[in-house]
Formats: sequence, C-alpha cells, structure tokens
Amino acid sequence: MNGAMKRTLVSNAALLSQLLSVSAGLTLAGPLFGQEKPGQADPPPQTASTAKLDKADRELTQQIRKAIVSDKSLSSQAHNVKILTKDGAVTLKGQVKTEEEKKAIEDTAAGVAGAGKVTSELTIGSSTSKKSE
Repeated sequence: MNGAMKRTLVSNAALLSQLLSVSAGLTLAGPLFGQEKPGQADPPPQTASTAKLDKADRELTQQIRKAIVSDKSLSSQAHNVKILTKDGAVTLKGQVKTEEEKKAIEDTAAGVAGAGKVTSELTIGSSTSKKSE
C-alpha cells in the first residue's frame, strides 16, 4: 500500500469516527434540550397496523379472528374485517356484504369479548373487487 492510499484510509477512518461521535452526541442531547417532553403531542389514532397490543388484547383479537374465519357462511370480505382491541374493548371496522354478515360478526365478537365490549363500525356494501364470491 503506498503513502497516498494510507493517508486516504486514515482520513476516511477519522471522518467516520467523527460522524459516529456527533451522531451519538445528538442522540443523547435530544432529551436535554426538551425535544422529547412526555405528553407534548397527542399520539396518532390507533389503526390495525399501528396498534401495540398487550398479550391479553392480542389473544382476544386472535380468538375473534379465528371464530369469524371459521364461519364458512361469511364471505371472504367479511372474514377480513379489521379487529382492533385496546384494554379488552373491541372495535370492528370494514365493509361486509349484507346486514346478516354484519350481525353475525358483531354477535361472534360479542360472544368472545363479552357483552358491551364491542363497538361496530362495520358498513354494508358490495366489494370494490371482483364479484366472484
């Protein structure tokens, strides 16, 4: 390795070291300058993809999903409604094909979660995809 290559290698290593030090310093300094105050901003609304479930909520959601999917009288659209669970309270979201499907899903969820623990935001309408079911 010639002298120019050694200088370049040492220079690049020094630059990398400085960047890492600055990055670590900024990470640690954030809370010191009030950038992370608890309760500063309201959390975003809960969605199925952002929900952080505790074990009991996750298990309740899985039990409801299993019960809904095992009902072969329901369409695949009904099988895929969103089930959100927070502190034992269940919210159903999505679209189903008929009033009967809506009632069946609501009853199934209430049977698993308990009476008064289910909020339904299900709507009735046809699927926007192919109507092959």
